[in-house]
Amino acid sequence: MRYPIRDAVAIVGVGSTGFSRSSARSMLDMTTEAAITAILDAGLTKNDIDGLAGTMMIAGAPTVSPMEMGAALGLERVTYFSHAPVPIVFSLMDAMAAVYSGACETVLIFHGVFRSPRISKSAGGDAIRATKFAGLSAKRWMPGLAGGDYAAWAKRYMEVYGVDREGLARVAVNGRSWAVDNPLAVWREPIDFDTYYAARMVREPLGLFDMDTPVDGADAFVITTAERARDLAQPAVLVHAASSCLLDRNADCGELLDLDRTAADLVAEDLRSKSELWVDDSDFCIAYDGFSIIALNWLESFGWCGRGEASAFLCDNWDNKNERARLGARGVPLNPHGGSLSEGGTQGSGHLRESVVQLRGQAGARQVPDAKAAVVAIGGLYMNAQGVVLRR
Repeated sequence: MRYPIRDAVAIVGVGSTGFSRSSARSMLDMTTEAAITAILDAGLTKNDIDGLAGTMMIAGAPTVSPMEMGAALGLERVTYFSHAPVPIVFSLMDAMAAVYSGACETVLIFHGVFRSPRISKSAGGDAIRATKFAGLSAKRWMPGLAGGDYAAWAKRYMEVYGVDREGLARVAVNGRSWAVDNPLAVWREPIDFDTYYAARMVREPLGLFDMDTPVDGADAFVITTAERARDLAQPAVLVHAASSCLLDRNADCGELLDLDRTAADLVAEDLRSKSELWVDDSDFCIAYDGFSIIALNWLESFGWCGRGEASAFLCDNWDNKNERARLGARGVPLNPHGGSLSEGGTQGSGHLRESVVQLRGQAGARQVPDAKAAVVAIGGLYMNAQGVVLRR
């Protein structure tokens, strides 16, 4: 397949505030901090940034616009900007196209998350949140409502393939086991299977540990040409391929006909046609887990195992001593940052950041030895499925 952008752009800077249940900070404050950290990490200054790509939350949640970010950083010359929906790969692909086309040379991608006032208990944060969320439907932000569709599909998955909650449990326990070594994660205490099964059921069959945690925090990335990346401060991580896909029946999760073919399957097919690398080359597995059922689907769509086999696959590839997954003959780790279930609901920015940090060899105690390539699955079953292949 013709794909001239392969390896032509690189991620050269990363910044994060880390994530908490309530920070008592504004979203602009957090997102600006992550942006400044990413720019400095790349060895650049604000004057080197001439492109902005901000993420826009679905369902009308508050966000930081490129205009706000440009003003906050004092950028004097921006020749490209976009405001794409989450997850993060939409903004990454915008930045790739802008840099490759010459619309700009260096793009700052930024993404912030901000908890609803209905579930915030901070003394200082509620007034900020009430202002930011003013005018939004309270029903839209009730905890658990977003899990309705995914709970239904998790139940369908269990009935069609004759499995129980064990696969879901392994996704959750694996994330907590890895998050112990991630200082950015909101939940760093490990859980065992007894704790998982004893937790409150939210929407059958998804319980408390099957749904990502609403958090405060922000991530940011700096993107530029591969040629320029060679002269910058950090090891360059090349974007080998990227994809975001829709199926004609995927207007909404409730409109899926079945689990035999989802947008995730189309992402896998598209990435394989663009990439010279695949899961056999990947040194760790990043499978988006906004809900635990999504991670099982990604494992199957990307060919780690067959359809309906993810639960058994995790069981067969389980490190009982450390309570975590080690996939395949090479013992590849799954979501070594803890994923959304443990680090927090970052809409994919945490998964992308972990991939970059691992490939730079800077992941500390959770570092995968000599990591060179990563196949990264981000997004859900339907309208926001996306993926990226990265290489050192």
